Amino acid sequence: MKKQIVGVLGAGSMGAGIAQIAAVETHQVLLVDLNADALENAKTSLTKVLSRLEEKGRISSADEVINRITFSQKITDFSHCDIVIEAIIENIEVKQKVFTSLEGIVSANCILASNTSSLSIAAIASACSMPERVIGIHFFNPAPLMPLVEIIPAVQTSEETKNTARELIDGWKKVTVLTKDTPGFIVNRVARPFYGEALRIYEEGLADFATIDWAMTELGGFKMGPFTLMDYIGNDVNYTVTETVFAAFYYDPRYKPSFTQKRHSEAGWFGRKSGRGYYNYAEGVEQPAPKKDTVLGNQIFDRILMMLINEAIDALFLNIATKEDIDLAMTKGVNYPKGLLAWADEIGLDKVLSQLENMFKEYGEDRYRPSPLLRRMVRDGKTFY
Repeated sequence: MKKQIVGVLGAGSMGAGIAQIAAVETHQVLLVDLNADALENAKTSLTKVLSRLEEKGRISSADEVINRITFSQKITDFSHCDIVIEAIIENIEVKQKVFTSLEGIVSANCILASNTSSLSIAAIASACSMPERVIGIHFFNPAPLMPLVEIIPAVQTSEETKNTARELIDGWKKVTVLTKDTPGFIVNRVARPFYGEALRIYEEGLADFATIDWAMTELGGFKMGPFTLMDYIGNDVNYTVTETVFAAFYYDPRYKPSFTQKRHSEAGWFGRKSGRGYYNYAEGVEQPAPKKDTVLGNQIFDRILMMLINEAIDALFLNIATKEDIDLAMTKGVNYPKGLLAWADEIGLDKVLSQLENMFKEYGEDRYRPSPLLRRMVRDGKTFY
């Protein structure tokens, strides 16, 4: 079978990473960016990365891989591609214009994919005269290292497009999950309380950033605490995703953004990339020590975990994905210590429901409402696995 020619639009870190994966898997790759500097930076970065992989014995020849990638400023060069993956700015109007342009360049059999992390694939596809060949293929950053890829068919996407796209990405040794085209898909939807509830706990004055992070890593087993992770992602990026998801869900209070994060973003305290976020990354600055109170820490961990579990259960309730794909997405996409539905079984669904009901009663806010599916399963004595 002939290797597909892969086009990637956007030579930022994500686009370059996708190009690297495809080239390592012996595809001819066309990496296009209108910005010459971005292309040159991508080429320099990829050459260094591939040379290190060769030194470590991960690939046989860095030169062979880099020679499979053509760097271009011309979008018209996509004319011979079998699939084009767009990895540009998260703006629906810009993406729609780009997809309209791509349709006039590529062949009728070419799949057009977006790497968007939360925008509507149906809306992107609506700009095309052949919307059935449009699909979401969402990689996680850094793309070459993160195993998970979310496959998002729009309502217009054909079965053939869905199957061909998933088969291609599976062939790149990635873990694919199939998700409904809803805001945030699986990961960015289910993970919202990891940030949102941590911010709420801080705003209530229950604990500082360092203590909340300590509770989630040392007691909860997460790789990074929420504030360390938000600083790593960038508060500007994370806040924008939060606002997007909140608006897309018709302002459901479960996804309500935080003023603390808004103010940090407005102040330019984006995190590591700006030198200041929830923590100060200036040279010589000592990071604050957490209050290592196990009772308080467990309260923090339990509260955030219950919210995460409830969100995962609700995603299953609304048929966003299968239970297996939801758990797989959270372990492979954001490195959670366990799948949230399996974790709920382990804790006991009755205990999860009880904790959520107590929070709902205390606060009287819709954000703490238990999922109807959780109530039904407790009522019927069922478990997820």
